[in-house]
Amino acid sequence: MYLLWVLIVGGVIGWLSGNLIGRDVPGGVIGNIIAGFIGAWLGTEILGVWGPVIGGFHIFPAIFGAIVALLIFFAIARGGTFRRR
Repeated sequence: MYLLWVLIVGGVIGWLSGNLIGRDVPGGVIGNIIAGFIGAWLGTEILGVWGPVIGGFHIFPAIFGAIVALLIFFAIARGGTFRRR
């Protein structure tokens, strides 16, 4: 049950970060989950552990990290088939 909760929270973090920057996360639900996990790792490395914890994720650093990760990804993949909203 915990794994399901972690996947849901990771997906929501990835979805929210994609909406905040105005881009579609490639890969749909799986892409959102991956962005959430990478964001949680990157955000806690940059900002540390603070803020509310849901499903094992520190929410504010995870969202910040997911936004940074997506901006880096889109900068590398510029000119690809990813569409802007």
